[in-house]
Amino acid sequence: MTIKVGMIGLDTSHCPAFVNLLNDKNNEFYVPGAQVVKAFPGGSTTFSNSRNRVGQFTEELKGKGIEIVDSIEALEGLDAFFLESVDGAQHLEQFKILAKFGKPVFIDKPLACSLSDAKEIAAIAKAKNIPVMTASAIRYANGISTLKDDDEKVGSCDAFGPMALLEDYRDYFWYGIHSAEVLFSFMGKGCASVQAFSNDKFDVVLGMWSDGRMGTMRGNRFGGNNFGCTITTDKANKSSMALSDVPYYAQMLKHIVPFFATGKAPIDFAESLEIIAFLEAASQSRAANGKLVEIASIL
Repeated sequence: MTIKVGMIGLDTSHCPAFVNLLNDKNNEFYVPGAQVVKAFPGGSTTFSNSRNRVGQFTEELKGKGIEIVDSIEALEGLDAFFLESVDGAQHLEQFKILAKFGKPVFIDKPLACSLSDAKEIAAIAKAKNIPVMTASAIRYANGISTLKDDDEKVGSCDAFGPMALLEDYRDYFWYGIHSAEVLFSFMGKGCASVQAFSNDKFDVVLGMWSDGRMGTMRGNRFGGNNFGCTITTDKANKSSMALSDVPYYAQMLKHIVPFFATGKAPIDFAESLEIIAFLEAASQSRAANGKLVEIASIL
């Protein structure tokens, strides 16, 4: 049986990309098992990258045969949902409506643009027993997801990538989320403290884990838009770039579709919440000129 999916927030290129991969059986990288059938455009009045794009992507999905509806409530009755709104500050209020349907929800990155919103999403999901998954597709890219052997223990990770800072979006929650996801995919939970250092070309965020491990998130506005990482394990030092031989989105959808089917997320939601806490602490540290911020003090 094909899972019928609703999509909320047609203001990101992820929307047509997901539809192409799920709905078009002739696509080279077709992912079977789910189809997007209805969508609510949404859009943010406060974020320019939403206002400028929601119309374009809405028309694109119309052309692909997706039924466009005028409210989130009109999506009730479907099997699962993509919460795609590019403005993460909208996710909490939109999730409150979706939670009433009792179905699995994939919340595209970032889970939220503040730790307080993320914690409230977590509380609602727990209270209503709503399966939730959130991720950056970079986590699943070839080269990243294949870098570590299953029996290796990671002692440190340096995750890097572009990190634009926008005037109308909270600093690290825009592009920092990608490198943070890569960092935590190798390091896991347990980050104890964070320091962020920034100038006009680079940001470096240092995380200290409670067991002595160390990880960094490096973002640049100097040049080079590729993502990658270096890890130190108990066996070797390894480096790799995110490879696009298979689309990142296709690789991620191979995990999302089974999640929709079973309600079992491949990523511990506690880890996803800690990633937002990491970005929250980094943002606070950046605003305080590199002051060390203890994760426990904000969680």
